[in-house]
Amino acid sequence: MQAGTYTAIITPFTDGDIDHRGLERLVEFQIRNGIHGILAVGTTGESPALTWTEHNRVIETVAGLCRGRCLAIAGTGSNNTQEALEATAFARDAGADAVLLVDPYYNGPSSLEIRREYIEPIARQFPDLDIIPYVIPGRTGTQLLPEDLAIAARNCPNVATVKEATGSLDNMRRTRACCGPDFTILSGDDALTYDMMTDPAIGAAGVISVISNLAPGPISRMVQLLQQGDLAAAAKLRRSLDPLFQMVTVKTTEATPHGPAVCRSRNPVPIKTLMAILGMPAGICRPPLGRMTPQGLAQVLAVGRQVHAEAPEIFAPVAEFFGVDVAARLNAPDAGRAFCYTAY
Repeated sequence: MQAGTYTAIITPFTDGDIDHRGLERLVEFQIRNGIHGILAVGTTGESPALTWTEHNRVIETVAGLCRGRCLAIAGTGSNNTQEALEATAFARDAGADAVLLVDPYYNGPSSLEIRREYIEPIARQFPDLDIIPYVIPGRTGTQLLPEDLAIAARNCPNVATVKEATGSLDNMRRTRACCGPDFTILSGDDALTYDMMTDPAIGAAGVISVISNLAPGPISRMVQLLQQGDLAAAAKLRRSLDPLFQMVTVKTTEATPHGPAVCRSRNPVPIKTLMAILGMPAGICRPPLGRMTPQGLAQVLAVGRQVHAEAPEIFAPVAEFFGVDVAARLNAPDAGRAFCYTAY
């Protein structure tokens, strides 16, 4: 995979069904704002809540829109290798340039098993397709280790990129040490992209981003500045984007009849909430994901208002492409009310 910025696109819903027209508009917004590629049906795209028929149709739509314009990555990972093989075959036939294979969740194979029974069999069956392991132990409960990643890359030349979302800079440095200077490390965590790209022991080449759903141009620009070595300009842009980076997970403490309870609204709930508030075709998430609490919504609105006040250029492309008044939508008396629960 080439260096650059890739958007892990959300899957929009209307009345519980996939909004395919909305998806097309979101992809077009991304491409017009300089994204290098789009990941369809990753975790941000709510892949666990889609049927495989829906999953495949989203891949087909995204791959068709990206063809000849930017790269298309399909999320085809599973905790069932046969299922992942079938999904990867569909993605290849639909025109995807690469597939993302999340570590097998819940059944918890060892790193050795992930490599031998999952990554390598898929890579060998599809030698002309880029295979991108996605390492995110906080979601999956297991982890492909740098040592096994390096062996997979040696055994299968099409395993030359990783989406790194361990949150551990030490693990990333170990990945670079094991995999060598030509291996591509992409950030899977917007908030760590700057650090990953400026740390010479990591040398990340870009990001598969969540926040680029809202701000594809600024995220792409930050990555470009880092590639050019303009750290001061990149750092300034990162400061403008940082409130959005911190919004990927929103944590609140809620009052219940039995005492306080922590509520964690995880990706993609906060990002879809802000997108919907701004007038982008996002919809709410599909169950078991749902809505935010009023406290969580207040945090999202505060972030949106702060970013718009301090760096209005961040949301300017949203206003232009979708024909919305960002300030009016963020400051409306009922802003976001439809996207949160009325009580805990």
